[in-house]
Amino acid sequence: MRNVELKVEGMHCPKCVAKTKAALEAVPGVRNVEVSLEEGKATLEAGVVASDDKLVAAVEGVGFKASVA
Repeated sequence: MRNVELKVEGMHCPKCVAKTKAALEAVPGVRNVEVSLEEGKATLEAGVVASDDKLVAAVEGVGFKASVA
């Protein structure tokens, strides 16, 4: 497992945080997801199958811009 931090742009409310967290938790190999509205970031643990591209795609799939920090 590796620690990953994603910069997430476009979140405005707790519902946005919940959508982002759920999208990341749905990626195989991801655990311990924490999303901060105030800091505009998500931190998580990712296994080998959870590539950076898959993590970014999951966040962008629910309508937010993401990049690996």
